[in-house]
Amino acid sequence: MKSITFVLIFLSSSIFAQSFHLSEPDSLRQEGDVKEAIAAFRQKYTARELTFDGLYNYACALVVDGQSDSAFRYLDSLYGRSSSPEPALFGDPDFITLRNDKRWGLLESQLIDRIQTQSGHAYKDVEYARKLWLMMAWDQAYYDCLHIAQKKIGMASPVVKALWDLKNRINSENQKQLEELIAAKGWPRISQVGERAATGAFLIIQHADTDKQKKYIPVLEKLCKESEASLSDYALMYDRILIHEQKPQKYGSQVKYNEQTEKYELYPLLDENKVDEWRKDVGLRPLAEYLSIWGIKFEPHTK
Repeated sequence: MKSITFVLIFLSSSIFAQSFHLSEPDSLRQEGDVKEAIAAFRQKYTARELTFDGLYNYACALVVDGQSDSAFRYLDSLYGRSSSPEPALFGDPDFITLRNDKRWGLLESQLIDRIQTQSGHAYKDVEYARKLWLMMAWDQAYYDCLHIAQKKIGMASPVVKALWDLKNRINSENQKQLEELIAAKGWPRISQVGERAATGAFLIIQHADTDKQKKYIPVLEKLCKESEASLSDYALMYDRILIHEQKPQKYGSQVKYNEQTEKYELYPLLDENKVDEWRKDVGLRPLAEYLSIWGIKFEPHTK
């Protein structure tokens, strides 16, 4: 089974996944109890206790439950007044089922127009950006289902294996499409497609084989020096390559699941006393804070 399953899940999933202190409805959603989460969201909404993020997550839960009309109503309410430069819904896997609805195209176009006006055309290639957002959504799709299935019925269950088979087929198609786009347009630059779409390209290659990662990481490194790519994206791919080559990782981004202990473990580090310094250089939070997501305690040995 995959040993580095969840390292990237939280990079582009719903807003609730980026918080370390989940609210009750967010926790219910994360456990797969969608209808209970919706009821809890509704109660908070009625009491006027939902923040912007809470209302967004409410819309995500409604989509997962098949309540598209209600989800669009809340999204329209949110983004009718938002000036967010890079809306989270661009590339969010929860909204894949909405993308065939004409209302989605209208909402996305309205947000793009607003961003272009406010930023002086942040997206030089809107078509490229839109393709990358869609591919990013598919790249991140079903990881929440995998997390729930692995937790509730085990890593080796037929359901988990079937989900991984689906993910592998999605990833293969995504990689093929991305390489065709890169051949035609080059690796997407932030100034060309925006940060979120550029990160989408990174995610797709991060989930490819080592040969593809090694092919593109020099490009990513070069663009980082030009402020046209994310340093943290580069760091995660750099670590992934080292792990695949059975070498210690530099930035501590990669973890694995131990089926015997049923716990997550950190892959070996190049230097545990310097790792936080290196992480800070690329915009990553302290390692102990990051590893707490996986229930891993990290205390470097002092020299």
